[in-house]
Amino acid sequence: MGWPVMHSRSPLLHNYWFARHGLAGTYVPLAIRPDGLPVALRALHPLGFAGANLTIPHKQHAMTLVDEVDPVAIRIGAISCVVVRPDGSLVGSNNDCYGFIHNLKQSEPRWRADAGPVVVFGAGGGARAVCYGLLQEGAKEIRLVNRTFARAKGIAAEFGSAIEALPWEHRHDALEGAAMAVNATSQGMSGQPPLDIRLDKLPTSALVADIIYTPLETPFLAAARKRGNRTVNGLGMLLHQGRPAWKAWFGVEPEVTAELRALMEKSLVAPGN
Repeated sequence: MGWPVMHSRSPLLHNYWFARHGLAGTYVPLAIRPDGLPVALRALHPLGFAGANLTIPHKQHAMTLVDEVDPVAIRIGAISCVVVRPDGSLVGSNNDCYGFIHNLKQSEPRWRADAGPVVVFGAGGGARAVCYGLLQEGAKEIRLVNRTFARAKGIAAEFGSAIEALPWEHRHDALEGAAMAVNATSQGMSGQPPLDIRLDKLPTSALVADIIYTPLETPFLAAARKRGNRTVNGLGMLLHQGRPAWKAWFGVEPEVTAELRALMEKSLVAPGN
């Protein structure tokens, strides 16, 4: 469920797993306006859904609409996955954190969260998941930069002293001495303007990551790669976050294989994408 949602490659991912595991099911995109989310969520049970994923802009609003939220999602302050119980009750969880961290570990096996300061752009549900995951992995300093400074300050107040909120006008200077930079906004997504950032103060040794996967290489990642930084796109985050969702929905934990990644990448570089 999202608004918009037709850019999502989640149907390709999950339908691949349905075929691979021989389950009778279909994963479909549901374009749900924000004001229609309460009715849409309650329709999942009578329509026979095992669950749903949530994307922009529903991740935080949905927390107030489900019957139960797991502890990790409560801490992050957003849900990305809904499980429909047999009695029709809805349980919300957040697998974005799992997806983000496992993508980093698969792409950069030597990556360490405590290697130095991390700069995170954004303060929405995706940014909250990124910050939570980094802290769980041992990050000692996160510089959180957002256009609405109050939202960044709110996350810093919730998550503790390891996070320092910085105003948007300080975004370029925030990169000085950083070991990692993460775009957790929607800027750079297909149809959206690129992230407005200069990388001249970012060390070339820093890892640069984006949670966006349409396109596979955002302007942010392209600029970083051209100056010599290692980059990680958001496709692996999408792939890995699906694994705990399947565990919750069907009791199956699917694998993220090279074949699956190649299939997804091919769909993203097809004409028109």
